[in-house]
Amino acid sequence: MKNVVKLLEEYFGRKVLEDLKKCKNPSLELISRTLSNAYFDEKSGLIKLGSKKEKRSFLSLGQTKKFMQTLLVASQIKKNLEENQPAIGTRQLFYLLKHTIPGTNENTFDDQKKESDPIIEDIEVSLDVLREQLGLFAVPDGYIVGPMVAYDKKTGDILDYTKMGLGGGAIPALVEEEFYQIKEISAKFVLVVEKYQVWQLLNQEKFWDKHNCLLLTGKGQAARSTRRLLARLNREFNLPVYVFTDLDPWGFYIYSVYKQGSIKLAFFSEKAGVPRAKFLGLTTKDIEKYGIQKTNWIKLNQLDYKRIKELKNYPWFKRKEWQEELKRLEKFGYKVESDSLVTKKIEFTANVYLPDKIENQDFLP
Repeated sequence: MKNVVKLLEEYFGRKVLEDLKKCKNPSLELISRTLSNAYFDEKSGLIKLGSKKEKRSFLSLGQTKKFMQTLLVASQIKKNLEENQPAIGTRQLFYLLKHTIPGTNENTFDDQKKESDPIIEDIEVSLDVLREQLGLFAVPDGYIVGPMVAYDKKTGDILDYTKMGLGGGAIPALVEEEFYQIKEISAKFVLVVEKYQVWQLLNQEKFWDKHNCLLLTGKGQAARSTRRLLARLNREFNLPVYVFTDLDPWGFYIYSVYKQGSIKLAFFSEKAGVPRAKFLGLTTKDIEKYGIQKTNWIKLNQLDYKRIKELKNYPWFKRKEWQEELKRLEKFGYKVESDSLVTKKIEFTANVYLPDKIENQDFLP
């Protein structure tokens, strides 16, 4: 692990002190996290952040508060690490820093999402570290079940994911090797399921046991630790990754975030993207092939059509197969949820649909 305290001192402390000693305007240079600085790298198959930087200075009316807030966040993180404090949540960091500035009616921070959270991301990007290495964690919301045994170094627990019951095992906030060691794994692939209730049904059917796989869900748009664990499983163990979502532009986008990351968190993609992932979700061709009745279709609305148009223009959806699928979806005019497959038979998804798609390698790239 990088010496994060030293990095914080160099990047956010020493430079500012040098400016003050020289009677210069104290400033910080941070990598720009704007959309214009994000790009799709075709070679790696990931959304990446460019090298453009922005300056944040003290003697600038529009930047003074943000400059001060940046130093406050960096200072508190450094203090927590030096004192070997337990990892805390971003909400707790916000409260540690929030107070009224003496002699004023001004608070250091008023809004977590608009003020302290973006600064945490600035620090992550600038130092090229994860917030988990800064002693912070995002709320995890993923679950996994299947033939894998891990050792949680933080708690000292051995976690056998074949013995987690119907609820499966919660994916912890810290999933890097220094915190979470994967001791045994015999799975042949990872099946990522968009919907928690669909994942739950597959778990009850013991799909993971019958097909020797890991069954994972991020309950919709996955949180950071779920995506990072998935990337580890793919890179370290060479496990194929199949993503099962609804037939709609939102499900397609969830798949793309697992695969190459997101524009908003472009700096995070290299640590959490799985460029070799395959789309196993519902497609327009599946409607006729599996006889999914019209009573289970939901009419596309204006927002859906707008989202389809946006997806068409993303470089990572420019492949012929995806352009054709998006056009078919527009023409079809409906979205279909994976939950609706139970109308065929409750066990249809686990015993017919998914095994058939996997056996025939019926994927979209």
